[in-house]
Amino acid sequence: MSDNLHIVCPHCDAVNRLPAARRDENPACGQCRQPLFAGKPLDLSAANFDRHIGRGDLPVVVDFWAPWCGPCRSMAPAFAQAARELEPEVRLAKVDTESQQQLAARFNIRSIPTLAIFKGGREIARQSGAVDAATLKRWVKSHL
Repeated sequence: MSDNLHIVCPHCDAVNRLPAARRDENPACGQCRQPLFAGKPLDLSAANFDRHIGRGDLPVVVDFWAPWCGPCRSMAPAFAQAARELEPEVRLAKVDTESQQQLAARFNIRSIPTLAIFKGGREIARQSGAVDAATLKRWVKSHL
């Protein structure tokens, strides 16, 4: 692995090159000066999905969900807790399958919530159903 990581800014979607040793030092984006790690899930859309999945070096855990889904809403606090605990090693993101139907179709999402782990631009693991924060963290760590 290189000494530098490519980190996509959660605020402006700029790709930042960051020395791996500085990942834990609360780095800021070189373009917008906002923190590169917010400790909360990032909302992805068709406009920025490929940039975050394909251009960044961090694994990304995506929660495909919908606002009307009870299990999705009940899992949201656990997903947010996992984001606080897993960053900066892993980025957590959410895709609203109602407003981003093209992404849901592209990844053949048939039930929600569905969690998918992307690494190096491709999907490496998938799990359907709501989980608590501890189970989510164990699942993520088992695939990295």
